Amino acid sequence: MDRSDRNRDSEFVEKLVKLNRVSKVVKGGRRFSFSALVVVGDQNGRIGYGSGKANDVAESIRKAVEKAKESMITVPMVKDTIPHEIVGDFKSASVLLRPAVPGTGVIAGGAVRHVMDACGIKDVLSKSLGSKNSVNTVKATFVALESLFDAKELAKSRGKSLSEMWG
Repeated sequence: MDRSDRNRDSEFVEKLVKLNRVSKVVKGGRRFSFSALVVVGDQNGRIGYGSGKANDVAESIRKAVEKAKESMITVPMVKDTIPHEIVGDFKSASVLLRPAVPGTGVIAGGAVRHVMDACGIKDVLSKSLGSKNSVNTVKATFVALESLFDAKELAKSRGKSLSEMWG
């Protein structure tokens, strides 16, 4: 690993969302291993999540971080919030995200808060609906963030200017 790789890795914030001890029953008793769910972001709109499983806690977290860095997405942001209200669904978990005025802060619980902190969104209102499973809640949050649209890109794809689109 050279110096540029270390600098690139240090710019990311790693948030451990869930660490779970899982067991497998074998002939001699129970075998324990650990599964980790990690959210990684640069606090500037790029974010990813990953899960890893290993016999050691540190190794499972390392695997999860590697997978999270491979699955990075870019989130459109307006100042320190999201551009519009959106609902993300994954299985039975739903997450409602609403933009908020500056100074509101991150009004979110557990898994959604970790995602917003890693992403760099500072003002957002959210409500977790349905399942409280943190894995599905993180995935529902990512579904919502992936389906946000950026006004500039939308206007460009339609061949219009921002003032033509929004008046």
